[in-house]
Amino acid sequence: MIRDNHYLENRLTSVKERLFSELPAVGSQINFGRRARTRLGSIKPTDNGSIITLNGLFKDETVPEKIIDLTIAHELCHYYHGFTGEQPRLFHYPHQGGIVDRELQNRGAGDDLKFQKKWLKEDWPKIIQINFGTKRRIRKRTFRRRPLSIIDLIFVR
Repeated sequence: MIRDNHYLENRLTSVKERLFSELPAVGSQINFGRRARTRLGSIKPTDNGSIITLNGLFKDETVPEKIIDLTIAHELCHYYHGFTGEQPRLFHYPHQGGIVDRELQNRGAGDDLKFQKKWLKEDWPKIIQINFGTKRRIRKRTFRRRPLSIIDLIFVR
């Protein structure tokens, strides 16, 4: 099956029905974004709901559907916790005290969470290496100098 935005819409519908059936409908769009090393997904508010963006590397069929589904469920948790949309914010921070993982466990996705953690540790680095290579971009280190005082100017010169 080709993994495109239509595929993601079907996955979103499936995750909503399976894990979030008792909650009100989410007015959200979903699509693939750019390829990234560390960010699996994000959710942002829009004028007519919210938009969920998943890592472009998820188009690769070696990424299991469980990972895609759990990433969608993770972003939906943020939505229902009030970090996007009209819902009241339930917590101060989006990942405060492991609330997203706890919410997913309470909804019956505990085994999927264990699978995801193991998969991210063992298989995700291989996908990163294939797509980005082994060279990592090294950031140039910048040194900030403190402003010179009058005393420094007198004694330095």
